[in-house]
Amino acid sequence: MGPQLLNDIAVAAAMGLVGAVVFAAIGLVSGTDETTTLAPLTLLVVLLGVPPAGVFTFFLAGAVAKHMTHAVPTALLGIPGDTLATPLLQDANMLRKLGVPHIALRKMVSGAIVAAFVAVPLAVLFAVMLAPFGAAITKTAPWIFLAAALLIAYFSAGRWASVALLVPFVVVIIALQALTAKYDVKLSISYFLGIAIGPLIADLFTVIAPAGRQRMLRDQVRQFNLAPDVKGWSGYFPNPFKVMDRVQTRWTLITATISSATFVFSPVAMTVVLGELVGSRIKHAYHRLTTVLSARNGVTEATYIAEALIPLIAFGLPLSPVAAGPAAPLFNAPPRFTVDAATGQTHNLHNLLNHWEFLGYGMLAVLLAAVVSYPFAMNFARRAALFVSRRVSHEAIIATFVGLIIVISVWEGQLLGLLVILTMGLLGGLLSRNFGFNTGVQFMGYYTAVLSVPAIVKLF
Repeated sequence: MGPQLLNDIAVAAAMGLVGAVVFAAIGLVSGTDETTTLAPLTLLVVLLGVPPAGVFTFFLAGAVAKHMTHAVPTALLGIPGDTLATPLLQDANMLRKLGVPHIALRKMVSGAIVAAFVAVPLAVLFAVMLAPFGAAITKTAPWIFLAAALLIAYFSAGRWASVALLVPFVVVIIALQALTAKYDVKLSISYFLGIAIGPLIADLFTVIAPAGRQRMLRDQVRQFNLAPDVKGWSGYFPNPFKVMDRVQTRWTLITATISSATFVFSPVAMTVVLGELVGSRIKHAYHRLTTVLSARNGVTEATYIAEALIPLIAFGLPLSPVAAGPAAPLFNAPPRFTVDAATGQTHNLHNLLNHWEFLGYGMLAVLLAAVVSYPFAMNFARRAALFVSRRVSHEAIIATFVGLIIVISVWEGQLLGLLVILTMGLLGGLLSRNFGFNTGVQFMGYYTAVLSVPAIVKLF
């Protein structure tokens, strides 16, 4: 083992640990969307010059850690921890009404850790199987992106509305590119960040408007009831295979395997569909609730891992909702990582890490996230939920991310970068809230504008 490899492993371990700790904490805060948090911080890590192995483990450990601790507000407070926790809310609320939210939490977190360890090797395996087709796919990248955008739009909440909205959305991006080009300013990160924080910008504009502010007013403080914590194991690190029974473990493994093989469908849709599949096979109501929660939270982990790893390893192109959204900095973060708009050629983690490195660093990231998040969520969830709900200011967290995004946009394009973020964020946020035109579809719309439209223009 040479000194360079030892250095890479040390950097990967350090960055993975940082990612796990940071996003384990962020996951406790309800309503923190993955794209709004994972993407900007990963982009910051890329732009700071962290080696490729460190960038990869930071992102993956963060994603895995967040999808464990997002179960805490979902199960204990009845508020989804993030977008992917939304399909878990109904079953978790039923168990809260039965007085066993701690059981719901333990099943969810245990399902997540088991699925994460299964998903990484399977995703790498499926990516290696698809890799021989990488050259052909790269050559046809503009048309692949167009087809993927239409497919992802159709399977989003907006369905045909999302498909139709791709046209005006792409036109707006092309118009903004033409405007900035007149001033010799070429932007890419600003578009990405504007889409990522779209719902946040839409809310901020809504608060400014009297009618919108009136709709958001609340006449009383929201109250939460937390059941007493009951610890059913000895030691600090409980065995997930003892927390779940054999049926729950089996269904978690099955659904994680299925979701590890797919990479173009909406993660929320996969969570809902596979959860329904599991629920239809179990008759006993209580056992059905706990099993579905175990499987669904496992699917949130496996889907995120697969949708980031398969396109990254096999093609180097962001051909999935996760790859085009939260994982986008792994693919395209100029000047370090690029996807060439004219040829579809890439220079990103796909080119800088080999298959074995993806597998090794991927398992390291999952291990670090498991060591940090799993015992923390199992042992201290109630105290953490109380602390967050009483002491942590959501406004301060939002202000932190807004400040970070402003700094990055001004760094890339000065005033034009900031204006592009505001424009894309407001448009994207309103379309997402009113038409179900979510951020995954919007990111594919961006890549359609920079890759597919030039190819279409050449044809005609």
